[in-house]
Amino acid sequence: MIEEPDRYIEDFVAAGAHMVSVHVEVLPHLHRTIGFIKKLGAKAGVVLNPSTPVVAIQEVAADVDYVLVMSVNPGFGGQVFIPHSLTKIRAVRTLLDSVGNHAPVEVDGGIDETTIVSVVEAGAEILVAGQAVFGGGRAESAARELKSLALSAARGVTR
Repeated sequence: MIEEPDRYIEDFVAAGAHMVSVHVEVLPHLHRTIGFIKKLGAKAGVVLNPSTPVVAIQEVAADVDYVLVMSVNPGFGGQVFIPHSLTKIRAVRTLLDSVGNHAPVEVDGGIDETTIVSVVEAGAEILVAGQAVFGGGRAESAARELKSLALSAARGVTR
């Protein structure tokens, strides 16, 4: 999360970023920023912090390529998943579906073997797991285990 993300988007894309997500909370002209990201050839995503309501992205829901739901407050790794995030993930999925947008929902924060199934069942398709993968000294096996759990959960998800 950075202030004035519009100042850095071109640099990120020039450096090879294919996806650029911006926090709703710091942008006065969200629609313009989404358009700018897409004009540069990258996928445009919006991020919702835990205390930001889903309605904050209602006006751009048809335009985004993905939505990132923060399930912890941004700032540092190893935080505990905020359980209410499951409700928000479902609400984002419902909003996107209501405008005919099949964009994936991404979730970042507290994703581990105890939360991954419920997050996928709630509608998440992109998962960010930092501490669960890199915190135990067995990154490869931890990543494989999380992927297996996520894929099993996804097979049971119907929309």
